[in-house]
Parts: sequence; C-alpha cells; structure tokens
Amino acid sequence: QVRLVESGGGLVQPGGSLRLSCAASGSIERIGLMSWYLQAPGKQRELVANINDGGTTNYADSVKGRFTISRDNAKNTVYLQMNSLKPEDTAVYLCNAQIRYGTWYSYWGQGTQVTVSS
Repeated sequence: QVRLVESGGGLVQPGGSLRLSCAASGSIERIGLMSWYLQAPGKQRELVANINDGGTTNYADSVKGRFTISRDNAKNTVYLQMNSLKPEDTAVYLCNAQIRYGTWYSYWGQGTQVTVSS
C-alpha cells in the first residue's frame, strides 16, 4: 500500500509564493515520474509540471518561469515552488507518482487547495 500526502497549500495574495510538498510512503521499490496537476472548479484536471527520476522537468506553458518542480529521492518527496502567483492559479493541486513494487502503479494524493486572492 502506498500513500501520497500533499501539504503547503493555502491562501496567498497575487504575486505571492507557496511551496507544495508531496511525500510518498509505503511499499516502494522505485519512484519514476512525479507530477503535479491542478483541478479548478468545473474544469478538467491538467498537468502543471513533472519530473522524472533523472531530474528532467516539464512545465505547462502557463507556469513556465514562475513555478519550479524538484524532488528529493532520499525522502520520496516532490516539491512545487510557486512564485508570482495569479488568481487564475487558484485550484486544487494534486500529486501523482509512478511507483514500482513488483510492477508499476500510478498513485494520486488527496489534493491541497491553493487560493490566490486579495
């Protein structure tokens, strides 16, 4: 059994910053791709950024230059540093990880709310 637990969301003013964390625990042999998605009310879930186990990153155009994804493999944790936040960044942010335990599985966290408002 594997759990992904996100933290770090909250209310921030436009132009502010937040750092999200997502820690994986449980039966883990190896973690591959780790990703952050967002889901705004009434909209489809969309990819924000991902990072593979070699450190290669990929970002949605809307967050390039503002968000930075990173990971600490020793802690089984992925981070999302969010700077210059805008009201349109408001959403639930969810972590996804591809985890091997015998075979590869895809796991989701429960999500953390980010609200950007003055």
